Amino acid sequence: MVPVLGCVALLLAAAAAPATAELDYRHHRYDGLVRALIGVQRDCPFISRLYSIGRSQLGRHLYVLELSDRPGVHEPLEPEFKYVGNMHGNEVLGRELLILLAQYLCEEYNHRNPRVTNLIHETRIHILPSMNPDGYEVAADQGPEMNSYMTGRANAHGIDLNRNFPDLHLAAQKLQGKNHHISLPTDWQRQVEQETYAVILWMQSYNFVLSANLHGGAVVANYPFDKAEALPGRGMYRATTSSTPDHLLFQKLARVYSYSHGWMHSGTNCGDYFRDGITNGASWYSLARGMQDFNYLYSNCFEITLELSCRKFPPESELQREWYGNREALLAYIEEVHKGIKGMVLDENNNGIPEAVISVSGINHDVTTGAGGDYFRLLLPGKYIVTASAPGYKNQTAHIGVNENPSSRLDFRLVPKAGVRSTSAPTVPPGQNTSSTAVQRRMGPRATRRRARRRQRKQ
Repeated sequence: MVPVLGCVALLLAAAAAPATAELDYRHHRYDGLVRALIGVQRDCPFISRLYSIGRSQLGRHLYVLELSDRPGVHEPLEPEFKYVGNMHGNEVLGRELLILLAQYLCEEYNHRNPRVTNLIHETRIHILPSMNPDGYEVAADQGPEMNSYMTGRANAHGIDLNRNFPDLHLAAQKLQGKNHHISLPTDWQRQVEQETYAVILWMQSYNFVLSANLHGGAVVANYPFDKAEALPGRGMYRATTSSTPDHLLFQKLARVYSYSHGWMHSGTNCGDYFRDGITNGASWYSLARGMQDFNYLYSNCFEITLELSCRKFPPESELQREWYGNREALLAYIEEVHKGIKGMVLDENNNGIPEAVISVSGINHDVTTGAGGDYFRLLLPGKYIVTASAPGYKNQTAHIGVNENPSSRLDFRLVPKAGVRSTSAPTVPPGQNTSSTAVQRRMGPRATRRRARRRQRKQ
């Protein structure tokens, strides 16, 4: 990750940043966005961290605000969540809602709101308000009254970032139906824009579990797949659903947002009709190389796309209403990261096994463990058969029931296959010191002298 700001620039920006005692219902140009995020970090220094995942084509930082009880640290069994806004530069409501969400979480945490406190303590939340800050500045130059459908949509190279991720559907077809953890093409770095490259590296750096990508121009929760097997064109009632193995789960995630939203669930917004306020991406219109499909095919992360406003660039006078319409949905969706199962995959020495595979019988989509051996698998309520596997170890299978409560815990301890020796050392219990000095302290001076005399006699 790129360092946040130079010390001098950081101090100057912090001094200019407004206090977050009141939510900020206005549009933020790039400098204003930076000041707003630094203002949150200043008001909540112990639960926030501001970092950059890279730069745009014109050199603007892609800033992320992390909110957690231990910012900068992945705690075992604490899931990683992300929101991404302003991928299309002229679709600005998501950008402002994410700034407001960061301010709200900070303010309510300081007021000891139990729900927000629990969310911060049990979740590592990453907020990227603007993936396309260059496009936003182009759109903001026109303003909400004059903004056209396309002005500022693309990045500075004229590329639509939601058509810029590697198309892993093609690779999945060659792999005869595998649709998880598909490798990137060898030349992927040359295929993508700078902003897309930064987001992919971000995804590689964090074991994200759940995500949403905030857009505008409609009011609907859109779930994967976006790409249809055959391109049908755009049509409101065209039944061309392109399903993932987690189709029902994605529908549920989309409904959580839709029914927690002030009016999305009605389905009758912007002249469209979407039953329950949700849609499969391909059944609305097919697109290739989109970000939500890439998340599902490449990583452990489940992502949906949230279309949040009829107007791509709503006036400031509408921001407060939009905030109250989306606030509960933004919180409820984060809480979904705690559903399903989670646990540790350990070896015989109690060490976590990274990149172990977690398979659920009947669902052709696996997840893998993180660097410390923890995993998270979102699931609907029901009974499941789950298998953990890793190279050099015997598979282990377990049965588990899942309900609507927070994640059920399911740990695995894998045994090496015959003829395979474990390369890990036994885990030392926390606080136990194994240095020779510490051993001498535990034994006492007399025992230490006896051991020295025995060594002399052997010599």
